[in-house]
Amino acid sequence: MHGDKIFIDTNILIYAYDVSAGFKNATAVRILSELWDSGRGVLSTQVLQEFFVSVTRKIPKPIDDQYAANIVRDFLRWELVVNDGDSILEAANLAARYRFSFWDCLIVQAALKGGCDILLSEDLSDDQVIESMRIRNPFKS
Repeated sequence: MHGDKIFIDTNILIYAYDVSAGFKNATAVRILSELWDSGRGVLSTQVLQEFFVSVTRKIPKPIDDQYAANIVRDFLRWELVVNDGDSILEAANLAARYRFSFWDCLIVQAALKGGCDILLSEDLSDDQVIESMRIRNPFKS
């Protein structure tokens, strides 16, 4: 992961703020810390939207809305891919080709649009390559 741009899927971001997630929390915190230091992290509007809803409503110990909004504000300093109409159509094409869910394809599309070499996610097939981007599950031993 030396000079590569790395896209972070929503689940990684959520685990970093879900103290009940055990080793996944520690792993996610380490990954995000490294990406803050290196400046190589990439996110999308979808990831930040899903993150906000999940950490304020869905995790075992939800965090305050204002605190979550401040976290999102901090992450807006990262490179951010905005999902537009073309992104939606490209995600639909990826869904037809790879048989992933549309929402997962929107994540893949954002990572590709952001020029990422690696997509970190636990929801997709570890070590799969799509175009020139490799999917990695950081929780797989």
